[in-house]
Amino acid sequence: MSRLSAQLNSAYIAAASRLEGRRARPRAVAYVESYDDILFWRDVLTRAAPHVQFEVVLPSRITLGRGKKIALANRLGPHMIACVDADYDVLMQGATPTSAVVCRSPHVLHTGVYAIENLQCHAEVLHRVCVMATLNDRELFDFRAFLQAFSRTVHPLLVWNVWAYRYGFYTQFSLTDFARTVELREVQLHHPERMIEALRRRVNRQIATLQRRFPQARATYKPLRDELEQLGVTPDKTYLYMRGHDLVDVVLGPLLAVVCDNLRREREREINQLACHAVQQQNELAAYRHAVAPFEEMLRKHTAYHDTPEFLRIEEAARQRFAGDWETRDATADDAALALADERPIGALPTACFADEGLDAEGNAPARVSERAAATAEGPNSPRNALAAAAETPTATELPTAARPKPPTAAARLRNGVWTWGDDDDEVD
Repeated sequence: MSRLSAQLNSAYIAAASRLEGRRARPRAVAYVESYDDILFWRDVLTRAAPHVQFEVVLPSRITLGRGKKIALANRLGPHMIACVDADYDVLMQGATPTSAVVCRSPHVLHTGVYAIENLQCHAEVLHRVCVMATLNDRELFDFRAFLQAFSRTVHPLLVWNVWAYRYGFYTQFSLTDFARTVELREVQLHHPERMIEALRRRVNRQIATLQRRFPQARATYKPLRDELEQLGVTPDKTYLYMRGHDLVDVVLGPLLAVVCDNLRREREREINQLACHAVQQQNELAAYRHAVAPFEEMLRKHTAYHDTPEFLRIEEAARQRFAGDWETRDATADDAALALADERPIGALPTACFADEGLDAEGNAPARVSERAAATAEGPNSPRNALAAAAETPTATELPTAARPKPPTAAARLRNGVWTWGDDDDEVD
């Protein structure tokens, strides 16, 4: 037997909201991907639209299922929206069914950058995370300069990774392969240039391998790079568009662990030196150790990124979504989005470099959104049903991962000379 809670849609939420009277704030339900996203999107929505009463919930009311596909499969509308991570879907600009929904549906808000973790690891707030975790305000490491140099070094490789997913070669250069290449294998706080130099050598070797393996990319790589830069993937901000879990686990996690450990030991040495007697020493050490916290916990809970330009853009998008007569505006927006998606096959973008797209990774011709929507039963929410059908196709980040390609026998050539710390002109091309 079907439960009533499984049939909720935007019209139901709107009707329930009107029953509360004209003076009551209108209601809206926001579906998010997981528990960790609830606080983030609550902050975004309440700051952007305080005149709306939001309920931020997991994507399913009857199961424990989570994820982007389940969130997008709900019957979205003016009073029922989905708030999801952008992943690579925004960079794909409609090249996959899920990307088409994320980019074109007026009832979907996304992070712009890859995920919430990327905002939590913003270069402008990492020092504050260290202070929260260690209660030591000494700036031991320049995260801004390091992440800028890191981003400039890995930027061309990220473009290659997007290219591989865009053209169906994700099994030969996956997100996992990208993460293995850019991971920090040794942390040297006092010589960050050595970490960047080792990273640059690995990136150049990987790029040389990709250039030999995919000579056909010569005509499409640079147009794609220009397209991504227009979407915000600039050389200085590349770290915001790589997979967020990888950024935390293999890049900033090891770095923050060493920085916070040094700051804690520094504070404990200070207590040991200034204590007048053993009892005071033990009391102060116990109080300090009770007050500090793991940096992983502080990284998840801090909200210092609320002042970053990337977060403010998300807030502005939410503000425009709920501005004016939002309850009745764009009643047929989903139909318009589907019509726009059907103007070109899934897998083609409105730019010249993406005009000639062939078969997908499995050798199948690209399908249209309307063909997927035809398999869904018609009903009072048929536009939403079409979007839900399109969302059933896996996203780029959910595609299978192949084995890591073998490294080349010789190192790639460095085109711009020897890397020096802070050199703006020395970018791997």
